[in-house]
Amino acid sequence: MNDRLKNTYTTISAKTKSLVVGAASSIKSAKYFSILDRYIIKKYLSTFFVSIVLIISVSVVFDYAEKVDDFSENNAPMRAIIVDYYFNFIPFFTNLLTPLFAFISVIFFTSKMAYNTEIIAILSTGMSFRRLMVPYFISATIIGLMSFILGGYIIPASNKTRLDFEDKYYKKFRSELVYNVQMELEPGVIIYFERYEETINQGYNFSLERFEDKKLVSRLTARNAQMDSLYHWHLVDYVKRDFKGMREIMTMGQSLDTVIKMNPQDFFVSGEDAPQMTNTKLYGYLRRQKERGIPGSQMFENEYNNRFAMPFAALILTLIGVSLASRKVRGGTGLHLGVGIALSAIYVLFSTISSTFAINGSMPSLLAIWMPNIIFTAIGIFLYLRAPK
Repeated sequence: MNDRLKNTYTTISAKTKSLVVGAASSIKSAKYFSILDRYIIKKYLSTFFVSIVLIISVSVVFDYAEKVDDFSENNAPMRAIIVDYYFNFIPFFTNLLTPLFAFISVIFFTSKMAYNTEIIAILSTGMSFRRLMVPYFISATIIGLMSFILGGYIIPASNKTRLDFEDKYYKKFRSELVYNVQMELEPGVIIYFERYEETINQGYNFSLERFEDKKLVSRLTARNAQMDSLYHWHLVDYVKRDFKGMREIMTMGQSLDTVIKMNPQDFFVSGEDAPQMTNTKLYGYLRRQKERGIPGSQMFENEYNNRFAMPFAALILTLIGVSLASRKVRGGTGLHLGVGIALSAIYVLFSTISSTFAINGSMPSLLAIWMPNIIFTAIGIFLYLRAPK
């Protein structure tokens, strides 16, 4: 990646020094600021996209090498591998690592500017370090907004195709059979299945209980319950009990057709379905899950919170990158890149640990997902205060 990107900067030093020195007498002119802002924004975004292309290309090669045996064993067509999997894998993986791509890009081209004494030349004209940060944050905001829109509203549709491919040709994770399903359909209405089979839309040992003021008012049980169409169910060997004070009215029969507002698809939702939902659907799903008392929504809550935390990570890591790489040191670009990669690894480690805490219920999801951003914000402020002024 270094050789490819170095060619991009062969003319940076001469152009920037000429620009800054020539504009020293007119530092307060809007034209100067506009030119310098455009220069930094252009270099930030171009380095960002070039690094994405290079790193994603390498990632695709390694991913294919790892999974090619599974693809061959499951007879995956090459067209499906390319179109259904990798065309959707690339945007997902790119968006996942967008903050780290932004961080490495800032480290690389800012370190190059510092090594060529361009940062010193800019600051020597009277420009404050805070003003120098403006085009960086403009670029990071563009990247953050792009990440938020893609991750929240565009990529979920492609994730569905990618996950369908993985379930069929790589590693099956969807189940067609669930046990001990219990959920609240609406306030005071609770259903239970001992077992439910998706292939035949049929459940066994079914019960439906209704409560009023925390008192049981009716209970419907059946040996089998099968869905004919949406919300229409056919019960076999049913028993219905209605409780009115001390009295109990019992009704039983061999079959009963009734309307129950439940969708069996809710029984088979797993954590892998979270990336397939847009922000709007994800929020609605979380609200329904909490109302129904369905367990296992932690992965969905983590996904929802992460979609808001990730765009801010681009801003935070940009602050760290500029503050770190703007100082000219003996090790030059290599030292800055080494420190940047180390910080990236620490950030990923913090994110993994905090997500584990959230999944295990040891920490609230919102706090766990935002903890890496909080910690690295403190690091960024510390480095900013120590940056050359």
